Amino acid sequence: MAASCVAASELLHNMNKQISVFYPKVSCVVRRLSTSSSRCDAQPQPTAQSAPQHLIGVVGLEIHAQINSNTKLFSGSSVRFSAPPNSLVSFFDASLPGTLPVLNKRCVEAAVMTGLALNCSINRKSLFDRKHYFYADLPAGYQITQLRRPIAVDGVLNYSLLGGKKRNQVIRKTVCIKQIQLEQDSGKSLHDDVRSQTLIDLNRAGVGLMELVMEPEMSCGEEAAAAVRELQLILQALGTCQGNMSEGQLRVDANVSVHRPGEPLGTRTEVKNINSARYLARAIDYEIQRQIDVLQRGGTVQNETRTYDSKSGETIPMRDKEGLQDYRFMPEPNLPPLIVYEDNASLPTGIEACQAVVVQKIREGLPELPSVKRDRLVQTYGILPEHSFTLVNEDGLVEYFEAVLRATKKEPRKVIGWVTNELLGHLKLHDVSVSQSPISPPALAELLELQETGHISSSVAKQVFQEMWRSSGKTAPQIIQEQDLGLVSDAAQLHSICQKVVDSHPDEVQAIRNGNKKVLNKLMGLVQKETKGRADPVSVRAILKELTS
Repeated sequence: MAASCVAASELLHNMNKQISVFYPKVSCVVRRLSTSSSRCDAQPQPTAQSAPQHLIGVVGLEIHAQINSNTKLFSGSSVRFSAPPNSLVSFFDASLPGTLPVLNKRCVEAAVMTGLALNCSINRKSLFDRKHYFYADLPAGYQITQLRRPIAVDGVLNYSLLGGKKRNQVIRKTVCIKQIQLEQDSGKSLHDDVRSQTLIDLNRAGVGLMELVMEPEMSCGEEAAAAVRELQLILQALGTCQGNMSEGQLRVDANVSVHRPGEPLGTRTEVKNINSARYLARAIDYEIQRQIDVLQRGGTVQNETRTYDSKSGETIPMRDKEGLQDYRFMPEPNLPPLIVYEDNASLPTGIEACQAVVVQKIREGLPELPSVKRDRLVQTYGILPEHSFTLVNEDGLVEYFEAVLRATKKEPRKVIGWVTNELLGHLKLHDVSVSQSPISPPALAELLELQETGHISSSVAKQVFQEMWRSSGKTAPQIIQEQDLGLVSDAAQLHSICQKVVDSHPDEVQAIRNGNKKVLNKLMGLVQKETKGRADPVSVRAILKELTS
């Protein structure tokens, strides 16, 4: 047995060594599969006999993030979602002869800030290129992008996902960012099947994009979705992209392939324009399994572009990619090299700081990133890791939680339950954001203080919360007074109510006296029903114990 374990260990070591020489990015995939405890890695591990037959998935992502800017990348046209068709189009956007691009400084600063947050190297000199292809919604017949030298390269995205049996174990992972490049968006084609015609809306044409290219280092849909969610949170924290996937502000293309460990990467397919992290996970997992099934049947995976049908849960072929498309890349003749400066001291004579993009200034303005914020919440307040994910994932919820804590003496672990269960539950039910909540942090803190100091029970506190939500503007003390919800403070009255419940339930009393202490909870519930939740549970339990002893 020991000899076979040693042999298997040596085989895996040699396999990883061989992969690291020829495919350095793949080696970390195999290593993660053998050590990670995430759900997507919970599959049979390679052994000396089964490793050559075991197919694993490899996933890389290309993400187009719409830059949060008032105007487009190379023109002064406004950027606004759902504006009337063709109402936000300049002469340059429509590619009229004689028009020239003027670079938007805000877009450059957004790309630099994003690169810094993702630990990228910022190229002090980057170049623009023309990428030629024909789309009906691309008026010029080419896209201005960055091929030869993008603005940022060689970054790392650190992301986490919850694993383990109870989904409460934080699993930390990383994926390398090959590059971030600036480029134009195209317009939008609107297909009218009734009239058999296609209409073109150029409002989106020329909108600034950051294309982020991730290396093929993920192994399943869950990892890819977690990476995209983390990137979305980072972009929103930076303010460089609003990240609303339903509005097309964050669009994901997934490159998926399967292979056997130790062998070259398989033929990849590209699943285009996925607009939901949940659909991304499903599309990737379906595509991995589809390719495995094709190979196990003796077939060949085609190099093609596919789309994901959320209704059927399947990927569907769009077009093949067997023929290499010639984009005829060429330097953009109307734009000089893009220069950014490290600090004010490096600025050339005659150029003021407000006219240039200064990396040091942008670095100093970086906000607290989501991963740092989650760790701080856990360490500072002692909350569970899964609660930190819930707080950070909802825009404004961390600030709300901390504002409540500043106004109450209640322990953070008790406050977190109210914020993530009661408040967030009502927000989701009524489809409103944290900023639209009718209950402010001070108002919730006041309610929790009343519960903490024994003025109301926990059940009444939830009842008051619901009334505060319905009656915006009413305070907790007002509601308690109007509806007479305060705790029964008269000891004699409470003793009388408990005596009445005990006298009317002799069977339960006998069961308690025979040693079944759990029945006491039933009697407590009956007392609370009599008092409409206004009885102090501690006092009720003490009285009932005395009466049933």
